[in-house]
Amino acid sequence: MTTIKLHNTMTRRKEAFVPIDPQDVRMYVCGPTVYDRAHLGNARPVIVFDVLYRLLRHVYGANHVNYVRNFTDVDDKINAKSAQTGREIGDITDETVSWFLEDMAQVGALEPNAMPRATQYIVQMVAMIEDLIARGHAYAAQGHVLFSVDSYAQYGALSGRSVDDMIAGARVEVAPYKRDPMDFVLWKPSDEATPGWESPWGRGRPGWHIECSAMAAELLGTQFDIHGGGNDLQFPHHENEIAQSRCAGHGFANVWLHNEMLQVEGKKMSKSLGNFFTVRDLLDQGVPGEVIRFVMLSTHYRKPMDWTEKKRVEAEQTLKKWFRQIGLSTATLDGSVHRGTIEAIADDLNTPEVISNLHALSNAGDFSQLRKSLYLLGLFDGQIPKWARVEGFSDAETGLIRDLLNRREIARGDRDFAKADLLRDGLLDAGVGIKDTATEPEFERLSNFDINKLDGLWGSS
Repeated sequence: MTTIKLHNTMTRRKEAFVPIDPQDVRMYVCGPTVYDRAHLGNARPVIVFDVLYRLLRHVYGANHVNYVRNFTDVDDKINAKSAQTGREIGDITDETVSWFLEDMAQVGALEPNAMPRATQYIVQMVAMIEDLIARGHAYAAQGHVLFSVDSYAQYGALSGRSVDDMIAGARVEVAPYKRDPMDFVLWKPSDEATPGWESPWGRGRPGWHIECSAMAAELLGTQFDIHGGGNDLQFPHHENEIAQSRCAGHGFANVWLHNEMLQVEGKKMSKSLGNFFTVRDLLDQGVPGEVIRFVMLSTHYRKPMDWTEKKRVEAEQTLKKWFRQIGLSTATLDGSVHRGTIEAIADDLNTPEVISNLHALSNAGDFSQLRKSLYLLGLFDGQIPKWARVEGFSDAETGLIRDLLNRREIARGDRDFAKADLLRDGLLDAGVGIKDTATEPEFERLSNFDINKLDGLWGSS
């Protein structure tokens, strides 16, 4: 069996992944707060953990992997949008969830096995908060319930910071009902205009952090394999999840994975800089979802990812070439996948190395394994996308022509101009018009197109 190695944020080293139960591999990833369209940065963890989900399914079997990603649908940002627009909160969250799933499907993300909403698990959150109070790790004050940070000696182990450093570097809310500035909210009161549920502490709503602990325990058990998310969640969200879960007697997650943040043209994405855009903005501008995914995967998940126009153009050109090539192959998508592809993904999701391997498969003419590798990476769903097709040709014809043009480019690079001219003249005789460009040759179907001549040229070259 393939050995998967993952960089565990908790231990700060790359480790061989050993699931608790190979028949039931369990992963939880923090999902979005649903009040608006997903921006490009929101797509990075979705794509990163989708690659891991696909790898786990490939290694352990699709029926033996349980992936949970939540929706936060109770939050002050949602409340503010409702007040601003006059719309019902449920309408806003339902619409935003739908948008999110549509956009993430466009970038090739499989839907997780479960996608719980926080509002569906209020009962479990209240029960967990009651347990924390009973164990002496939380206290009620003025309609609030707060977690007592100094009751958990290992607080800060994930982020590697001391409590004093965290107080100095964070915007800690100082409130009269807190015993300590670092204590965080598990439950807070709701007024008449704010969503709320009845509880032992009065009508109110959960704090942000408790939802993931409660939902993970309910859906994956009190100890599971992997917890993931962006590194902006490492503190305080994940640090707080660990504290409250461990203090409730849960083992919680064995492995913690965090992806780095996204920039645009070397700068932090910001509305004030005019470089802020959503996934839907790019899709509506005609950027294919496969291209967005390719650019994301061209940088290792633990390094900052810089979205640039240059990368977008290069990704589109590369994918167009590969899609045309795999049109030559009729190989099924199941079965063994190229060893280099599997080993690279299994080595802490080394997607840049995977992409190098795909270039090698393309250049070697191994279109069957190129096809399977693109499928495993989530860049190909079994059908050549419309944007990569050439009008007037089938996928197989397009792939055949693309391969012949690639052979012509190799011949020109080897200064074998006689072979290059033979291929050019043969394509023209078969009814394929060629136009050389600064990037890759373009071609069109002429009136005298003859697939038999094309097949003969491919076999003789």
